[in-house]
Amino acid sequence: MSCKLADKKLIVRGAGEMASGTAFRLYRAGFRNLLLTEIEAPLTVRRLVSFSPAVYEGTQTVEGAQAVLIANPEQAEEIWRAGHMPLLVDPENEGRHVIKPDVVVDAILAKKNLGTSMDDAPLVIGLGPGFCAGGDVHYVVETNRGHNLGRLIFDGYASPNTGTPGDIGGQSTRRVLRAPSDGIFHSDLEIGVLVEMDQTIGYVGDTPVKASLAGALRGLIRPGTPVTNSLKIGDIDPRGDSSYCYTISEKARAIGGTVLEAIMMRFNTGN
Repeated sequence: MSCKLADKKLIVRGAGEMASGTAFRLYRAGFRNLLLTEIEAPLTVRRLVSFSPAVYEGTQTVEGAQAVLIANPEQAEEIWRAGHMPLLVDPENEGRHVIKPDVVVDAILAKKNLGTSMDDAPLVIGLGPGFCAGGDVHYVVETNRGHNLGRLIFDGYASPNTGTPGDIGGQSTRRVLRAPSDGIFHSDLEIGVLVEMDQTIGYVGDTPVKASLAGALRGLIRPGTPVTNSLKIGDIDPRGDSSYCYTISEKARAIGGTVLEAIMMRFNTGN
């Protein structure tokens, strides 16, 4: 990568699984001036492969890449010099006025646009439903599993939200753990453990959350988190391979690769 291209400043909005997979691939490709933004209390399920826990812990490392929490965008330069990715609690992306990014990637996956526009940077990319390529963003990346996963869209929209979790190991809806009621979620289990069908994973208040199939506990929200009825709070991988719980998924890698493709198309002029 040319020095000119590597010096581009990037903001990835979001620090959940897909945003983190995207940030990781960009970081590995040589884009080191990269800022992650998050909300004040992220509800991340796949915490071990996401940078969002840095909001609570101060730092988070995923496959050797580290995110460090900062209090304001002016601190980003110091973290970049140290070779890490700064993470800023900035749900409105106000830090862009200080960073002046060349690229903004909206990886919040809210299924709707929460305020991102083409005015935010010379290149603005939206992941998944809710964005219009050529309208509110320059490009859209398809996030729906299947033949078109990772396709770069130049005009129009990604596939609409199906409301159905993607198929993993022949399971879709059953692999997702949801809160049985409003309350505070508690669990003593660690992500990666093998669980059996009907095993109690945790509790919302006094109501147990039970596994609807056997497999590896692929993800679980942070214990002590307030939840609402039917909120996704966990994920079981029926393939039963615990190693998958600690590495970025093929979906996140594919999406991150497409974002890299879009950036190279726009800026890699050979100069």
